[in-house]
Formats: sequence, structure tokens, C-alpha cells
Amino acid sequence: MARLNERPIVFALSNPTSNAECTAEQAYAWSGGRAVFASGSPFAPVALGGRVHTPSQGNNAYVFPGVGLGLLVSGARRVSDEMFFAAAQALAGQVSQGDLERGCIFPGAARMREVAAAVAAEVARVAHDQGQATRPRPSDLRLETARAMYQPVYGT
Repeated sequence: MARLNERPIVFALSNPTSNAECTAEQAYAWSGGRAVFASGSPFAPVALGGRVHTPSQGNNAYVFPGVGLGLLVSGARRVSDEMFFAAAQALAGQVSQGDLERGCIFPGAARMREVAAAVAAEVARVAHDQGQATRPRPSDLRLETARAMYQPVYGT
């Protein structure tokens, strides 16, 4: 792959880590640090050629919570292909230039709730646009999805 592609894409998505098709270190070493790498299991950053490469972990946790929340907010009872496409675009829109420079193709896990709200707003927008929503369209879908999101706050 590295002979044919400037930035070979390696998605070693098998779980657990012991079953991964290759390690992050192998992908970066075999490609001279040019690989775009994501795995199904976590891998530590890899130092190679004076640069630290941060592998991404491809996980459905970036999309499915937002899809579910978007359906909840809109009241849609079916998920369309367009909703999943909108969810993927919303996720891609949450990847920063800094993420890309570190070699990450997903936003950091610390931003998971923010990402879920962005995905949910787009899924709800598509549900409304397609006439699949059973709830009224709020004036601010992003705000409504953030309000509807579970808040893990416990009383004292």
C-alpha cells in the first residue's frame, strides 16, 4: 500500500488488540510514517522519524449515541441512509486541524458529548427535512439535543 499511495489508509479494526491485523507501530514503520491509521482497539502513540503519531480508535461510540439522540429529539421512528450520511458528515466536521496534524482521524474521546450533540442535531435535521419527525422542529436543534442529553449529575 505504501508503494502505491502517498497516505495509505490502514484500518485494523479487529478486536481485541491481540487480533488486530497490524499494530500502529507496524503501520507507521512500514509506511515511513505516512499511514493514516485507525484501529478497533487502543494503541499508544508511536514515535518515528522525530515525530509522534497518534493512532485513532475507530469506534461506533462516535456515531450511535448521536444517532439515537437525534431520533429521540425528532421523534423519528425510522433511520434513513441520509441520516447516517449526515451523522458521518457531522462527525467529520468535528475533526480539528490539530487532530489531523497528530494523525488522528477522529476527535478526542474527551469531546464525545460535544460530538454526539453535533451528530444528533444533523440526524434530527434530516428527520425533519424528510418528514419523518413526529415532534415539532425546535428553532435551535443543537441546543435542543444538548438539553435532551443525559446529564450524569448526582444529588448530595
